[in-house]
Amino acid sequence: MHWYTLTPLDVILLRDAKPFMPNERAWAGSVFPPNGHAIAGALRGLSGQKDQLKIIGPFFCFKNETLYFPRPLGFVDSKPLIPVDWDQSNALRHALSDSSKPRPLAKPSWLKPGDDEQSHNLSSQESAKSSQVAKYRQYLPYKVILEYLETGKIKKEDWQRSPDEPEKPWSVETRSHNSIEPGTRQVKDSDGYFVENAIRMHSNWSLAIALDQDIPTPVTLRLGGEGHRVILERCDFLKEQWEALQTESKDNFKKDGQAIAYLITPGVFEYPQKLKNGRIQSVCRAWPWEWKLAHLNSTDLGSLVSVATAQATPISCRIKDKNDDKKSIPAPQVFAAPVGSQYYLNKPQILYQDQEDERAKNNMKAQRWRQLGYSELLWINFKEN
Repeated sequence: MHWYTLTPLDVILLRDAKPFMPNERAWAGSVFPPNGHAIAGALRGLSGQKDQLKIIGPFFCFKNETLYFPRPLGFVDSKPLIPVDWDQSNALRHALSDSSKPRPLAKPSWLKPGDDEQSHNLSSQESAKSSQVAKYRQYLPYKVILEYLETGKIKKEDWQRSPDEPEKPWSVETRSHNSIEPGTRQVKDSDGYFVENAIRMHSNWSLAIALDQDIPTPVTLRLGGEGHRVILERCDFLKEQWEALQTESKDNFKKDGQAIAYLITPGVFEYPQKLKNGRIQSVCRAWPWEWKLAHLNSTDLGSLVSVATAQATPISCRIKDKNDDKKSIPAPQVFAAPVGSQYYLNKPQILYQDQEDERAKNNMKAQRWRQLGYSELLWINFKEN
């Protein structure tokens, strides 16, 4: 795999999966960072061929020297959350919950008051003020994530960002577009007005990806709509960071015992289900279908205990038209688990997308999603206290 950075030359437009037509008062939403389909389309536009690509990423990169990863969602501010079943002293351990859903998450009972952002000696007013002042990173650098894989912890000081560090490596610029009625100074009554969001990356920031193709660089390619371009540059230095993370993650996966899977790219977990009318419909959910819950009242017990996730990320792509290979049509939307989602398992369990046996052959669709960079996991060995 060869590592590259993508640096926008100007703003870029990456519209979300919602249908959009520039009618009256229409609003074109935008999504960032780009998904694997958008990046694959840009790379195929560069080569002019519909090659099969294998992609890792995208991730953020600072000054072409440090990878950044999304904030793990199993934390509140800088405090970790764990399943109540993993904490024998937790008062919520015997609380009633739905056995058909993942178990509740709670702050560990062994977390000392001094480990919290607000000391127990602060008044409620002082605590609220301190909470407002504290600024937490939404993206963590490579060294912090590597230490997280090694120790299972993220230090409180590693969560806090400096005053000059942006909350996100990009900003959104809202732009309106007006069409004037000929011969007047009035906006057209029909199709005369719409608004769209453009993405502008901050200085010294870029996107980082790995490809199974060696591309001569630097070169420009189109990414997103309206012909906006980015510079593709080789950055082999990032390969060392990625390999260090992969080595630690694979070692953690081989260990027995409780583990946490950390999702660093959107997770596409869909499974075809037969409806009552006999039709087959693919259903997406926030965790892999092959991971069964560990607390179900059945003989088919799995390893998954709990899930920390957020609102799903809609992904829209295109598929070939059966009647004309040169044309494409919109594909059904897929709802992916957001980056940063975390999965708590009693023991590590592999996904179909990473297997090479007969079960993998029956799940080629999952492997195709995987080749485009989706559902990338890092494994953490859970260490109590």
